Amino acid sequence: MKSWQAVTDTAHYREQHKELFRVQGRYLRHLALLALAVGLYYAWFFVQFGISYPQLTTGMQQLGRYFFHMFVWHDFLNWPFGYYFSQIGITLAIVFSGTITATVIALLLSFLAARNIMRGPVTRVIAMLMRRLFDMLRGIDMAIWGLIFVRAVGLGPLAGVLAIIMQDTGLLGRLYAEGHEAVERSPGRGLTAVGANGLQKHRFGIFTQSFPTFLALSLYQIESNTRSAAVLGFVGAGGIGLIYAENMRLWNWDVVMFITLILVAVVMIMDALSAWLRRRYITGEAVPLYAPQEVTRR
Repeated sequence: MKSWQAVTDTAHYREQHKELFRVQGRYLRHLALLALAVGLYYAWFFVQFGISYPQLTTGMQQLGRYFFHMFVWHDFLNWPFGYYFSQIGITLAIVFSGTITATVIALLLSFLAARNIMRGPVTRVIAMLMRRLFDMLRGIDMAIWGLIFVRAVGLGPLAGVLAIIMQDTGLLGRLYAEGHEAVERSPGRGLTAVGANGLQKHRFGIFTQSFPTFLALSLYQIESNTRSAAVLGFVGAGGIGLIYAENMRLWNWDVVMFITLILVAVVMIMDALSAWLRRRYITGEAVPLYAPQEVTRR
């Protein structure tokens, strides 16, 4: 009885809202076509690049063997822990040096790329050129920058720092500029009305509003670079990536897993610090409104 009533109600709703159900049917057809296109793409990919079933099963078996060796730690107490942790310290030094330097450079250049600041005919051209510069810097991967600077300044942490600076300047500069453009214009008009100069309007009318975005992006980039900096060691830019490269080449997957767990712990600690900084400087605490006290007469 209840099922018959449900069918009757559905038929009634379909009759009453024909256009809504027609749109729903069109949406489901589009979704089915999209799923079919994705499935055909994967089928074409596997056929085109010759990934056979035996090759797939062999690869899965190899991965299983690697994971097994990762969780079986041989002669753990005699590992050179001092060397491992020193390389992690070098990695963190590379990350902080590169990211903080890139943050300062990107913040200064971001004002030249913000279109709500560069409004004149000449300054608009400068903003466009600055954005193209940011696109070029962030369009080249950090590992490629690392290879370039390894050839230029030699092996070591300096190449890693320079690689992070180049990529992060382009990435953060573009994001900071978009943060400046998204601010409310009313405070700037109010500062103009009270006679503030251009620098004061940028400082108190724009950057004050975009500061939460600036801080959040900077903190996230430090966390992201901590994970990405491991790749720099593979190209000779120093840090923990060198240990990864050495032990993968020697099939020491237990050491690889140990270093990976240490990096995960470092990222978790940095995430906790970032959350505290966000609460402290973005969310903040409620400021009580001014309430004049009554003057008691004697």
